[in-house]
Amino acid sequence: MEALKITGLSKIFGSGRLEVRALEDVSLSIAAGDLVALMGPSGSGKTTLLLCVSLILEPTAGTVVFDGDTIYQDGWTGFDVRRLRREKIGFIFQTSNLIPFLTARENVLLPQDLVGVKGEVAENRAEELLEYMEVAERADYLPPLLSGGEQQRVAIARALANRPRLILADEPTASLDTARGKRVMDLLKKVARENQTAVIAVTHDARMIEGFDRVYHLKDGRLNNSNNHG
Repeated sequence: MEALKITGLSKIFGSGRLEVRALEDVSLSIAAGDLVALMGPSGSGKTTLLLCVSLILEPTAGTVVFDGDTIYQDGWTGFDVRRLRREKIGFIFQTSNLIPFLTARENVLLPQDLVGVKGEVAENRAEELLEYMEVAERADYLPPLLSGGEQQRVAIARALANRPRLILADEPTASLDTARGKRVMDLLKKVARENQTAVIAVTHDARMIEGFDRVYHLKDGRLNNSNNHG
């Protein structure tokens, strides 16, 4: 089943002479377990597309179908988008965005707490994910005491906490060297395949997307045809 399908998505900021067409008639779909890369120059609309896909930014037109439900069709359709975002979408950013005064474990517990999962169930899930991301021995460390690569692995664990259907990664390797960046992307591939989680990753670095299923190129808000990148 398609985790996400967007059709004819457009986003316009401003009006009249100040109008900016950030996205123009964008369509794509991604199935569970697929890895999609989104590439393009600065200002091409990549972040705007992620914000629309993540239901943070309201599109101007088009359709967003998430996990079989039509969430947006030239207007919101009435779903609780905040709850949907908390329960079904995981986010990974350019910098880890971990809460600095919470330990690695507490950072992974937090999204579970927000959806009402607490106690032993939440603790076990956090431990399992930190183990899965190979940072279990750092569970009680605060983020400033972790390396950049370790912080991003904890960030992936946090994104996975509520078993999302979709992970959105915005330049997740930009602050890492090539070796650590590839390690993070390999872990995202592992997450997609083993958990049947759809992953959309924005990147500038073509070296990072080896093994991805499709690569989309955005330019001036328009999406070029995807190609396999095996």
